[in-house]
Amino acid sequence: MASLAENLRNIWKIEDLRNRILYTLGLLIVYRLGAQVTMPGVDASRLAEINQAQDPNNIFGFIDLFVGGAFSAAGIFALGIMPYITASIIIQLMGAVVPYFQKLQREGEEGRQKITQLTRYGTILITTTQAVGMLSTCSMALQEMPS
Repeated sequence: MASLAENLRNIWKIEDLRNRILYTLGLLIVYRLGAQVTMPGVDASRLAEINQAQDPNNIFGFIDLFVGGAFSAAGIFALGIMPYITASIIIQLMGAVVPYFQKLQREGEEGRQKITQLTRYGTILITTTQAVGMLSTCSMALQEMPS
């Protein structure tokens, strides 16, 4: 039976697998760095005071759990993958109601590519809307807090 170290060495020898592992690790590093960068216009020290004063067991604490602490830090990646999931759900539901989307779902690979493209556009729209709302909410909370 091969040891763990030997298995890891064998995995590292396969170029395609090594590239995928490095790519995934790179994306994780970029995400963690982006989660720590505070949004422009938000005072991080005042935000930390607000976070300490709030109960961590509310809905915002729950959301913060899913985005690795980026929500409470008002990180630029605080929205995580939720806008993409939301856009995907909306597009799938539209496939049951809107004839254009029904046609795309039946077209095979070309239709799937078009649905993927529309999902990405929807993601950008949802992300922009949520980001503006999140920034304005953080700004209002910071303004209401006494200095």
